[in-house]
Amino acid sequence: MEENQSPLLRKISKIISDFFNPLLSLFLFFVYMSFMKYSLKNSAIYFLPILLIIIAPVMAWLVWNVKTGRYTNMDVSDRIQRKSLYVFIATCVVFYIAYNYFKNGYVDLVMLFILILLFALQISNFYIKSSMHTAFNVFVAALFFALSPAMGLLWLAIAILVGITRIILKRHTPKEVFMGAGIAFMVSFLYLYCNIQFQH
Repeated sequence: MEENQSPLLRKISKIISDFFNPLLSLFLFFVYMSFMKYSLKNSAIYFLPILLIIIAPVMAWLVWNVKTGRYTNMDVSDRIQRKSLYVFIATCVVFYIAYNYFKNGYVDLVMLFILILLFALQISNFYIKSSMHTAFNVFVAALFFALSPAMGLLWLAIAILVGITRIILKRHTPKEVFMGAGIAFMVSFLYLYCNIQFQH
């Protein structure tokens, strides 16, 4: 089967899969949200802690673990290796939630649901290696949808495309991609429901 795959198809799939990794997809959402909701100065104030407490440490953790051989690749496709990644990301998110709560006096709803999604994926990981790429892109689609339905639907199409690339690249089976998408749809539904409730 793999021999019949076009090298060009695999190359395009790798570019799409690498670009729309969970960290970059979330990064793009936070940049979009910052500029939609805040002035340039306030968006920098909002985004900088996310960059310093979550994005930069997770990137450093991934690079360090790949260089030292603890992780096979930046995707962390191995189910056993993935356990420590979930724990590290969740720890960073908890630190950010605590920082934001003590500094600004409220719980960041987006980060809270990212934490819930991480826990759900961690539980799933004991039984099946759910696609983190697919799950996070489905959830990012929900985040965009709360701000702009058109952007949300566009990102859902991207999430579907990412799921297909994960299968083409043999990083996940169709079952693992559907499992990741299913978990993310449930978490996304809860997020959108809570987001509507908090706005009223």
